Amino acid sequence: MKLVTFSTHERIRKPGVLLEDSREVVDLSRSYKTTLHAIQSPDPEPPEAARFPLDEVRLHAPLSNPPRIFCIGLNYRDHAMESKLDLPKFPVVFFKMAPSIVGPEETIVLPRETLEPDYEAELAAVIARGGYRIPAEAAMEHVYGYTIVNDVSARDVQFSTSQWSLSKSLPTFCPMGPSIVTKDEIPDPHALRIRLEIDGEILQDSNTCELIFRIPELIAYISSLTPLLPGDIISTGTPSGVGFARTPRRWLRNGDRVSITIDGLGTLTNPVAAESA
Repeated sequence: MKLVTFSTHERIRKPGVLLEDSREVVDLSRSYKTTLHAIQSPDPEPPEAARFPLDEVRLHAPLSNPPRIFCIGLNYRDHAMESKLDLPKFPVVFFKMAPSIVGPEETIVLPRETLEPDYEAELAAVIARGGYRIPAEAAMEHVYGYTIVNDVSARDVQFSTSQWSLSKSLPTFCPMGPSIVTKDEIPDPHALRIRLEIDGEILQDSNTCELIFRIPELIAYISSLTPLLPGDIISTGTPSGVGFARTPRRWLRNGDRVSITIDGLGTLTNPVAAESA
């Protein structure tokens, strides 16, 4: 099942289920107030409800206000190598903040506070059932499903300090979507092709098998220090090919169109524009 947040001409955001075969969205709002409420339900099923053609609705970020967005740095072997850094012994955890979230086809706005805006294609796990000190062998029982995150980063801000969260949390710096795909549709989240392209040029192309710390390890580690909550997002890191590691460096530019595709999860696309004066 592909869980979405959508709106029609009424502009009211509602939870829904995307039916790709018929290109329709089923309205879940009679059963759930928000997409987060649907995630917290043991088994949300599409009811007999209103259906809308996909081309007549707008898809938003599937979760616009999750409790937390945990992000993992240097979590792909190929990315650690291109960064010329040793493989981490423990997960490198930082946060993106909820006001940075935008959905599919929403614009990534390049603010004047950074001259080095970068892209990062990431697989994210969405937590359904929270818990404290979750053992790795039980971790996947707490996962609802998966979505795509673009961990847009202000590299000049990031590398000016040892704390990364603000450089990752500028407005529009967390594109997410297009849906949350339930885990039953993704037999192995650690065997998915992940790629990013800008205007047709492929800049990242790897596989989640390159992850250093896999999802069960991340859940076990994070929950050993803070209880996980329903709706928490764990964005698992990015593979090689990021802009700052290229020669010459490749920053996001006004007029770009960025697309991230992950096997089974679809494609998340966002235009890029410079902040207006």
